[in-house]
Amino acid sequence: MGDLADLSATTLLRFATAGSVDDGKSTLVGRLLHDSKSVLTDQLEAVELASRNRGSAEPDLALLTDGLRAEREQGITIDVAYRYFATARRRFILADTPGHVQYTRNMVTGASTAELTVILVDARNGVVEQTRRHAALAALLRVPHVVLAVNKMDLVEYAEPVFAAIAEEFTTYASELGVPEITAIPISALAGDNVVEPSANMDWYGGPTVLEHLETVPVSHDLATCHARFPVQYVIRPQTAEHPDYRGYAGQIAAGAFRVGESVTVLPSGRTSKVVGIDLLGTPVDVAWTPQSVTLLLEDDIDISRGDLLVPSGDAPATSQDIEATVCHVADTPLTVGQRVLLKHTTRTVKAIVKDIPSRLTLDDLSQHPAPGELVANDIGQVRVRTAEPLALDPYADSRRTGSFLLIDPADGTTLAAGMAGDSFASKTATSTEVDDEGWDF
Repeated sequence: MGDLADLSATTLLRFATAGSVDDGKSTLVGRLLHDSKSVLTDQLEAVELASRNRGSAEPDLALLTDGLRAEREQGITIDVAYRYFATARRRFILADTPGHVQYTRNMVTGASTAELTVILVDARNGVVEQTRRHAALAALLRVPHVVLAVNKMDLVEYAEPVFAAIAEEFTTYASELGVPEITAIPISALAGDNVVEPSANMDWYGGPTVLEHLETVPVSHDLATCHARFPVQYVIRPQTAEHPDYRGYAGQIAAGAFRVGESVTVLPSGRTSKVVGIDLLGTPVDVAWTPQSVTLLLEDDIDISRGDLLVPSGDAPATSQDIEATVCHVADTPLTVGQRVLLKHTTRTVKAIVKDIPSRLTLDDLSQHPAPGELVANDIGQVRVRTAEPLALDPYADSRRTGSFLLIDPADGTTLAAGMAGDSFASKTATSTEVDDEGWDF
């Protein structure tokens, strides 16, 4: 079956695009799909027809991603457009995100699961305020790889000094934010320079094209050091004559690997047992790893239900009812102190109350605005939340899967905010029980 290094290798890359309005994000994505031959004939014909109706002699490749009618009418990207394509070397899930400031929440949505972000810059304008915002969001969301695509090089006569100055300024800024890896590529999405094929107009550039970098950037889960986490989604009790005592716990491994024979702890109860079997698509296996969906069989018959978290014994995160986190507010209604919400972490959903909003982040200079009182749409800020039941959250810096959560409106199920957990904090009243006037026990 091979060692874990072989098992952890992946052929799938999730990446997102970002940039200011009119920097050419959708054109780059369209060019990428077109030149990599990932566009069906009928799709290309529809784009050519729409382009002619708009008075363009050449196909507007941006229309391959700007699928909403409002987007086509305005010529901008509004919603996150997901595209799936593949080359001989790798499969891709691409999220084309909006560039407008008022759609910051959409960029957070698209980049939250991305392993790489392509940030576009117009070569004529250089690094602008929105470029710095997107770099800050990439750092905040712990995106491990960032590509700076300096677009529209054809409009600056493919001048190397222009590219070099922009690349140096952006790299310095992003490095200060903590972005671990930055790759700068000069391109012209409209002309196709350095998107899929190397540019004959920029022989001074010796690096990879955008597609070549996407195909070769290392993306793997280091299973040897990753904290293994298994949120229980469903308890399987078939009650058949063949398997009268079968009790399996089904779900998707959120991180790391699980092996037959290892000791596991159930959170939040703290009960321990041993893995005696792993079923993968009905076939017993000795080891399973993220993101496989499996059924775990345990040695002991203990109380486990949906929302419980199985972790290796000795590597269990602390459980707490007090959560301190950074959130991006995505709803049109404000998030306020004292508001009752639902908190969804992996497969577990619990009641919670927003106890405090200590600060709001200003992405322009990364300064903190203290005690804002509320968060409105697209705001990013610190919150303190008290949950009705203890949760086992990893710090987001350690695990983007088990360190993230959603705040939900209990009245209608609307998602209010996407959260990234920090270290839990000890409340002065952590041992007390609070009951509000509607019976929410905490």
